[in-house]
Amino acid sequence: MRHSAVLLVGTTVAMAVVFLAPPLLLFVRSWAALAALAAWLLMTISFLPTLHLYKRSPLWAPLLPLISVFYLGATIRSAILYWRGRGGTWKGRVQDPMAT
Repeated sequence: MRHSAVLLVGTTVAMAVVFLAPPLLLFVRSWAALAALAAWLLMTISFLPTLHLYKRSPLWAPLLPLISVFYLGATIRSAILYWRGRGGTWKGRVQDPMAT
């Protein structure tokens, strides 16, 4: 994301809409709940080939929204560390030339 706060916010909003809205909208009493269920089922089905490729149980597939929360948290933490001047390092080595 080229260390852009604007792109980070946009990515966060997009991931929330794509991955978190479907499970949350299941609790509303409207047509949106049916659309949310369909979206969650499609996301689950589309994740199955990846799980198969990495020899993981298909039972992980419906948990993709929770997996996305972890990924989003790691992305936000990485951005915060970068902005504090401590990002881009792994085991004491700089991985991101812009971080120095």
